[in-house]
Amino acid sequence: MSKIFIIHGTEGHPKENWFPWLKEELEQLGHTVTVPQFPSPPIVPSKVEEWFAVFEQYMNALDDNTVIIGHSLGGVFSLRILEKLSSPIKAAVFVGTPVGIKPILNYERDMSFSGFDFDWDKIKLNANKHVVYQSDDDPYVSLGNGEELAERLGVKLDFVPNSGHFNTKAGYNTFEQLLTKLRVEIL
Repeated sequence: MSKIFIIHGTEGHPKENWFPWLKEELEQLGHTVTVPQFPSPPIVPSKVEEWFAVFEQYMNALDDNTVIIGHSLGGVFSLRILEKLSSPIKAAVFVGTPVGIKPILNYERDMSFSGFDFDWDKIKLNANKHVVYQSDDDPYVSLGNGEELAERLGVKLDFVPNSGHFNTKAGYNTFEQLLTKLRVEIL
């Protein structure tokens, strides 16, 4: 069975959006699912180092049976995790992840989190499979981010029209398409 980490975004928490639902669904299949709480104050943006301080306890457990799922800024953090690994994990999934292509609603805040310069070669090598979800009407992260991320990772974009930011506000308390992808293609 796989070890799965779901990484929330800015001002997020483990009990929002589709995270609790996906955690329960995957645990029923026998997987271990962890959804850490990262510091995310609403006014002063967190820095990537603060998130690594929380995630440090899990870094040595990441192996070729690990799946990381990052939503929004959690996807940026997932990219930073992949840059630090010395051997690949099973898969990395990115949902509505900003990678620096404007428009991004909170560009300056996201930029101050970790910047948008990535070691794409290392990131590509450090996950055996990459998946990128993006919508065309995401009010925070434009479609160009998903297109750029998919291109950089050498994968086909999983384009889901009219899905907003894949959050509760957009009707995403469940994410059946992601669960199916995980069950059929990854796990």
